[in-house]
Amino acid sequence: MIQQAFAEKATRIFEPDDNVIGLAVAGSWLTNELDEFSDLDLILVTKRKVSGDKRLMLDYANRLGNFLSGFTGEHVGEPRVLICLFDNPLLHVDIKFLTLDEFYSRIETPTLLLDKGGQLEAVISNSEAKFPYPDYQWIEDRFWIWIHYALLKIGRGEYLEAYDFMGFLRMLVFGPLLHIKNDNLPRGVRKVETDLASKDLAKLKLTIPAYDRQSILDSLRNAVSLYRQLRSELFDDKVSLQSDTDQKVMAYFNDIENRQ
Repeated sequence: MIQQAFAEKATRIFEPDDNVIGLAVAGSWLTNELDEFSDLDLILVTKRKVSGDKRLMLDYANRLGNFLSGFTGEHVGEPRVLICLFDNPLLHVDIKFLTLDEFYSRIETPTLLLDKGGQLEAVISNSEAKFPYPDYQWIEDRFWIWIHYALLKIGRGEYLEAYDFMGFLRMLVFGPLLHIKNDNLPRGVRKVETDLASKDLAKLKLTIPAYDRQSILDSLRNAVSLYRQLRSELFDDKVSLQSDTDQKVMAYFNDIENRQ
């Protein structure tokens, strides 16, 4: 696989660097799911901090081969990641730049490719990977206001805004909750086509509208129905339900739907 060849090359290149403590790989590598469409998730651990200095981050990336371009990952809340595209072969590579102290906090335990003095293994032995799970109360406090927001856009005729908003709900609410229901990690809508039960995928697909007012309203109502089902299956009694907001928003839903 081209990802494995790239990772082996990166290991050889970084090994002589005195600032490099180690190199690790994460993502689909860990679950043996690499295929021709997989990117490569590298973690470079250094003595001196590299993240925060884009020039240094790019310098490290340029060592690895035919570097085309790259940018930092602020848009996904991770500015320590340089998202890169290399050529010959064309390959997407994410490089996360960490110090040894930062390596303690992780969402999964990576495979170590280079570990000078066993420092990375020592960190792994003395820490625990914790994948972030959604806060159900956080979702419940926002969900009905989000539905109201979508109704405002539909009412005004901003159908494209409402259409795109359905994708937001799938990524932030339905994908993670359905993954949890199916005993998967809550990775948004990643691999829902293969990792969800067929009946759950069918319900999720009902939240995908056509560019049409009624279709968007139907998909939004399906979204409400799906949320209520997931809420009853996953939430415990510690989650305070926003029942009054729910009632008022759904009355407004009926009002908007009945307008011509």
